[in-house]
Amino acid sequence: MKKNHFVCPWQAGPVLMASRRMVFHNPKRILSPYVNEGMIAMDIGCGMGYFTLPMSVMAGKNGKVIAVDLQAKMLEGLQKYAGKADAQTIVTHQCSQDALHIEQWNGTVDFALVFWMLHEVPDPQRLIRELHAAMSSKGKLLFAEPKMHVSAAAFQKSKQLMQNSGFIEIDAPKITMSRAVLFRI
Repeated sequence: MKKNHFVCPWQAGPVLMASRRMVFHNPKRILSPYVNEGMIAMDIGCGMGYFTLPMSVMAGKNGKVIAVDLQAKMLEGLQKYAGKADAQTIVTHQCSQDALHIEQWNGTVDFALVFWMLHEVPDPQRLIRELHAAMSSKGKLLFAEPKMHVSAAAFQKSKQLMQNSGFIEIDAPKITMSRAVLFRI
């Protein structure tokens, strides 16, 4: 378990929602190969919803997006943005520093996103185990970390933790400024 970790402060939430981020991380381009109408998707470390909001459009009225974050202020910001976008299929869920507490969705999640946040988690192995339990039998997980904060060796170690938990690597999508991998159950 890591003792010293940095969590992106909630005050950065509006900056992370900035439209100029679309140049580097266009949610539709990144997520559309994986999120479809009717799916249950989960955004771990959702912040104020940069990926959550587009995911809810892709999942449609028959789908659902579970937005998980540690910080109540991030989730409050997401609810504000979701209200403006009339995104009614988003469920917010506050986790703790020690665990996701997502047991109620075990076996149901069709797609999960862990984007630029695993390096902030004190016990990544626990997060990965909890996430694996939440995945449906056809579930896919897109995992990405920022190149400027996470070395290739550290990224490999995280990939190995995921594989040890039962995730199977199926692709290495190209995402700007990121190291990324797509897994399936």
